[in-house]
Amino acid sequence: MFLAVDAGNSDTVFGLYDQQQWRHVWRTRSLVEEPMAFHLTDRLVGDTDAIPTERDRYERLLRLWFLEANIPLSAIDSVVISSVVPELTPTLKTTLTRLFGQEPVVVGPAIYHALPLQILRPYAIGTDLVANAMAAHLRYKQNCVVVDFGTALTFTTVSAEGKMLGIAIAPGLKTAVRSLFSTTAQLPEVPLVMPDSALGTSTAHAIQAGVVLGYEGLVRSLINRIRAELNGDCLAIATGGMATAIPTLSTDFLEIIPNLTLDGIREIGLRTQGPAGAPV
Repeated sequence: MFLAVDAGNSDTVFGLYDQQQWRHVWRTRSLVEEPMAFHLTDRLVGDTDAIPTERDRYERLLRLWFLEANIPLSAIDSVVISSVVPELTPTLKTTLTRLFGQEPVVVGPAIYHALPLQILRPYAIGTDLVANAMAAHLRYKQNCVVVDFGTALTFTTVSAEGKMLGIAIAPGLKTAVRSLFSTTAQLPEVPLVMPDSALGTSTAHAIQAGVVLGYEGLVRSLINRIRAELNGDCLAIATGGMATAIPTLSTDFLEIIPNLTLDGIREIGLRTQGPAGAPV
């Protein structure tokens, strides 16, 4: 079994791959500023030990998830981490090494030579975007733009030959709404649903019109701009937690693939690990 770890700015996703499919996909917050409640309830009265760390939290969650799935930890053959949170990477490496008895491969410039990609400015590009490009390139072998609806809204374009041509980044939908909510006194946080009109008749409706309909135009415009720069020769696919939040965009994409980033991490693992999971 293969374990892919995608540590993003908001969430960390763990994907368990077996028998040609993602058997389990688990998600938790990437960073915790204060100890979680279940940590505190585990402590005895008068216990003076240090409050459990982020490493403890990940270990407990993973043990719980594997127990609930009735999968022994020893079933994992290889582990690969993609992390865009540098402060979190050592914690994940230590936790996963201890749990599974092997040091995970960490996606980064040191292993890019083993990939069928040409990566421009490898130290400046997020490893999640490299994973997206990897999965898209191997899946289609055509010019392709991957639109990832996450904390950031990213557009990663890869050529038919595997060259990463460029990236565009905008705030994600939830990030945009939370920014409004946190910096304005009278604007509420609202659900991200498609309004029936661009003429908002309430505060919530107005925010939905501005953000959801506005992002519809943003995504469509950037895809069209990218295609124009490539003489119209470019597929578009979508991934990320908010990929279906704007239903009217569904016809703009050839496919919406929820686990595309995990697919890319797995493909990277296949090319950078030996048969027993050791880095090559």
